Amino acid sequence: MAAAKRPGGHGTLITVAPTGAEHTKADVPNLPVTLEELVAEAVACEAAGAAMIHVHIRGADTTPTLDPQRLKDTVAALREQTDLVVQLSTGGAVADPEEDRLRVLDAMPDSASCTMGTVNFGDDVFLNRWEFVVELHKRMRERRIVPEYEIFDIGQLASLARLLDQHGLPAGGHVHVDLVMGVPGGMPGDTETLAAALRAIPAGATFSATGVGRTSLPVMLASLSAGGHLRVGMEDTVSYARGERVRDNAQLVERAAQLASVAQRPPLSAAEVRTLIGVAQSN
Repeated sequence: MAAAKRPGGHGTLITVAPTGAEHTKADVPNLPVTLEELVAEAVACEAAGAAMIHVHIRGADTTPTLDPQRLKDTVAALREQTDLVVQLSTGGAVADPEEDRLRVLDAMPDSASCTMGTVNFGDDVFLNRWEFVVELHKRMRERRIVPEYEIFDIGQLASLARLLDQHGLPAGGHVHVDLVMGVPGGMPGDTETLAAALRAIPAGATFSATGVGRTSLPVMLASLSAGGHLRVGMEDTVSYARGERVRDNAQLVERAAQLASVAQRPPLSAAEVRTLIGVAQSN
């Protein structure tokens, strides 16, 4: 099922994913894990050119959590102090139960991730059963939360086509995809794979691409060259260059914004992104 085209072809949606669920604070001391750290990073990243934030949260012990109240507090704080489109991860950590992941939607973000299949994630398995994916899609539509369909392997785009065909368009009426590339166990982060994935993306859909680890720059450049959008952040890479650690998330957003501007597709504002992906104004 094709989605309607949206404005935004002459600009770039930059999403920042500041924390993730994989890195530990002990290994990455500058990882934002408290609400105060997360909001400070969000403010800096918005100033640097980000329009959307992809959020994982941590508990008081700095480990990943899906605590409902913390999620609601995080959404509220980000809305109060930034204009960013707030996207919550429904992936959580690989061991989180499905019901906890579905409950993430009760925090009523603007957007949420919807991973389109199971994938080997390094030494772990990131499980996304078909019935769970369908339930996530339906609950997001009921709440007018816009999904971002996370794709870790090309076959998951066939699952997305099946989902849209059997269960209709998402909230907002527009399909936006994030190609997560370079995860050990998923699709590689290179130009050839991105080009192959684009042949399977639904007609009229927009896409962002995320390069994990050392694939960050190759994927960013390939996505820009193909008219795509970008996701960057310390969830996906903690190295800025060979032998150089990332200073903070804003450093990664700044580089993405510079490259987008060089490509003659400067960063979109949060308001433009809301129109692009169909975020309800009341969210």
